[in-house]
Amino acid sequence: MMKVNVKRMTAKEEEEEEEETSFPVSPTGQYFTSSALSISVISVLESEIPIDDSCTMTLLKDVFLPINPRFSSIMVRDKNGVKQWKKVEVKYKDHINVPIFPEGKSKEFYDNCFNEYLTKIAMEQLPQTRPLWEIHIFKYPTSKSAGNLVFKLHHSLGDGFSLMGALLSCLQRADNPSLPLTFPAFNSNPNSGNDYKKRFCTNVAQMVSGVVNTFVDFGWSLLKSTSLEDERTPIRSGDEGVEFRPIHISTMDFSLDHLKQIKTNLKVTINDVICGVLFLGVRLYMEEMKYEEKNANSTALVLLNTRNIAGYKSVKEMLQPSNESKWGNQFAFLHVSVPKLDKGESSSNPLSFVSKAQDVIKRKRNSAAVILTGKLLDTLQKYRGPEVTAKYIHSTLKNSSMTISNMIGPMEQMALANHPCKGLYFMVVGVPESLTITMMSYMGRLRVAVGTEKGLVDPHKFKTSIENAFDSIFKAAVPSKPAN
Repeated sequence: MMKVNVKRMTAKEEEEEEEETSFPVSPTGQYFTSSALSISVISVLESEIPIDDSCTMTLLKDVFLPINPRFSSIMVRDKNGVKQWKKVEVKYKDHINVPIFPEGKSKEFYDNCFNEYLTKIAMEQLPQTRPLWEIHIFKYPTSKSAGNLVFKLHHSLGDGFSLMGALLSCLQRADNPSLPLTFPAFNSNPNSGNDYKKRFCTNVAQMVSGVVNTFVDFGWSLLKSTSLEDERTPIRSGDEGVEFRPIHISTMDFSLDHLKQIKTNLKVTINDVICGVLFLGVRLYMEEMKYEEKNANSTALVLLNTRNIAGYKSVKEMLQPSNESKWGNQFAFLHVSVPKLDKGESSSNPLSFVSKAQDVIKRKRNSAAVILTGKLLDTLQKYRGPEVTAKYIHSTLKNSSMTISNMIGPMEQMALANHPCKGLYFMVVGVPESLTITMMSYMGRLRVAVGTEKGLVDPHKFKTSIENAFDSIFKAAVPSKPAN
């Protein structure tokens, strides 16, 4: 018999091989997979035509997985107890879900089925034993689309900017796939870390104002994150474990041209207009549901992208370590008090809410509180560990009334595997709050998605309040011409 020599790997070689297939989990990624927090992002693509899922496996294998190694990795702990991403073989069928419902029903029936299905997947935790993403193919026609493709990705994989960049890498322009997608022009984020520093040091007067604003904002943010809770209101239950309760996801959309008309006539920014609409809508809802609590102390946590950028980058660019818009979780929370509703303000002077939003945002821009908050989280991570830091972030979220985040989408219609995308929106789930609002621009419309705690917030009345707020602000800012 021939003798076969089997070469065994040494312990050092095994360690080196493991290092080649493993890479560190970012601090924020560790926060989002802690005992205190498990947050995911649900993205919904509404198809213009019935969905043909025959190419799903090919798209996942050839397009989606190569985008980032995290999509084919799981979290493990190394010998020192530190979380690492470890590459694994992806079993595609475990990640693809195609729900089955009765055939031949009305669109209204499937609307309800889809809403309940979104509630179901929003509540479910992604298994830690496989890569932290999944897709759901809803093949039934609803009132808004011929079918829906739902991506659920864990927030530890990246923030909205990174995940949107990944999603766009899978999509093409519907009219001409050879042309690139274009986005509305926007300047570097005025709240990004670099811009804060520039404003902070422009001149002596502004520096003094900035120092005062910074320490006031940082001190208030610290209190809000530790001991100062918002009141319990029609938009905030304040209960422990609210992140595990069922939520209802509803959407509405507004014309970007109309928003720009308001912006131009009032000489404010688009952000001022949007915040004014949302804040007025929230107060109108609170007034309708419980009049005596219409002006209860309520705080919105506004999520800021802290990259100093002028647009989306390709995934290849984001993966370069030196790139300012690199892949990962690069965002911060900004505490904003929801302006209060003065007597008769909603009917006689709705534009005051845009002015109030402008004042708040302008003041926050002249503050480096976000930088100090980031330093605080870094310090907590360094000396107390990710679990303690995650509990601090959980407290920050729980003590506030709502979270607001937004993304900028392309101006042209997109297509995925020759399926034109009719609409696009996203929702952050697993957040310890009763109200989450997200916004996404796409093809000249602003899609607003609202996640509300079931049994507390009436989604229909809340949606109506936001729409009424927009209508009243638009009519006041853009008066119709008198008939000739």
